[in-house]
Amino acid sequence: MNEQAFPPLPRHSDEERIARARAAFERLSTRRTCRAFADTPVPREVIEYAIRTAGTAPSGANHQPWHFTAVSSPEIKRAIRLAAEEEEREFYATRASEEWLAALAPLGTDHDKPFLEIAPWLIVCFAQRKGGIEEDGKASNYYVTESVGIACGLLLASLQEAGLATLTHTPSPMGFLRDICGRPAHEKPLMIIVAGHPSPDATVTEHAMRKKPLEQISSWL
Repeated sequence: MNEQAFPPLPRHSDEERIARARAAFERLSTRRTCRAFADTPVPREVIEYAIRTAGTAPSGANHQPWHFTAVSSPEIKRAIRLAAEEEEREFYATRASEEWLAALAPLGTDHDKPFLEIAPWLIVCFAQRKGGIEEDGKASNYYVTESVGIACGLLLASLQEAGLATLTHTPSPMGFLRDICGRPAHEKPLMIIVAGHPSPDATVTEHAMRKKPLEQISSWL
């Protein structure tokens, strides 16, 4: 088995590491889900580097079981919006439980998804259930959902670092995304990440501003 030395890490003092960790938190903690986007263009290179960052995520057996389809075509964005809104109308009308609808109520969401057309980029994230690192469509992939989830987190963080607003959109079911994007049957669409600039009148609900404190989300043993 060929091996290489572990890449050197920056040689910081403990104080520098704390400062850098705090700075990263302060930058990334400003991320909020945006539901009102401007149509201001975003260079393709920004999206390319964000996807490159996502591709550095750890994964089961290093199979990297993800594919990101970056959509800027107005026609394809329109097709995605129409299909997503059709599923969302059904969701709000018949699929969602009363408890689920009550949980969504403070966010003010409904079946109307204009951001899918207005934002300059939609990044459709697919989980590859088969394929391996060679993407042969046959080899098994492992810890697929966990691996792709980590990659999507890095993608969101990279877009935030680039100064873009983001939204994770998960219409259900999402099989139409595979068809529109021309992806194979062994790939499962997990989410759409909408990326762009917020519109001048974009707002964030008070409910969405609530974040659990460290004491609630962590234990120290």
